[in-house]
Amino acid sequence: MKFKYLVTVTAISIISLGLAGTPRNFNIVNANPCAGANPCASVDPCAGANPCASVDPCAGANPCASADPCAGADPCAAAASESAPLVYIESSSDLAIRGTDPVAYFEEGEVVAGDSEYESEWQGATWRFSSAENQELFESDPEAYTPQYGGYCAKALSEGNVVSSDPEAWKIVDGKLYLNYSSQVQQQWLQDIEGNIALADEMYPDALVGATVFE
Repeated sequence: MKFKYLVTVTAISIISLGLAGTPRNFNIVNANPCAGANPCASVDPCAGANPCASVDPCAGANPCASADPCAGADPCAAAASESAPLVYIESSSDLAIRGTDPVAYFEEGEVVAGDSEYESEWQGATWRFSSAENQELFESDPEAYTPQYGGYCAKALSEGNVVSSDPEAWKIVDGKLYLNYSSQVQQQWLQDIEGNIALADEMYPDALVGATVFE
């Protein structure tokens, strides 16, 4: 009886010793059971050399799109994002300053509607003039007559916003034409012309990138 007891105790001790070196967590799972089958899997498929990247990441179908956590971020999105045009034009036409003659502000000191008979294309917009003479002046030096910030509201640009303008809300400062959204907004702009111009100069044209024009 004593012999059986010693055998039993010895056997249990041996088993216990064997288990002592074995981890108690038996739920051992591979870090990624699919890693062997998925050529695109890695610790971070977004970092370093991407085995799924082609010469042109925007071309063709991405074979890793379903498994790649970066697939949601389109590498072409930045290039494809639309920006506001350099010159403000009405959504219903391509006319700059809503068809107003830009030269007339300088030569006649007032707002004068342009004529479709006298038109010039510049910076993606159509500029109209009230006479052939004004058209010639413009074409000889467009930057001298076009409003600052492409005709967007000067006050809004000083705050980083892209807003349309009213041809009637205008002022020439140091030989440059500035337009604002309305006469009320212009009054705000006039309170600190120098400061607002300095701020807007820093914003344009970067503020146009990916911007939606507020009409």
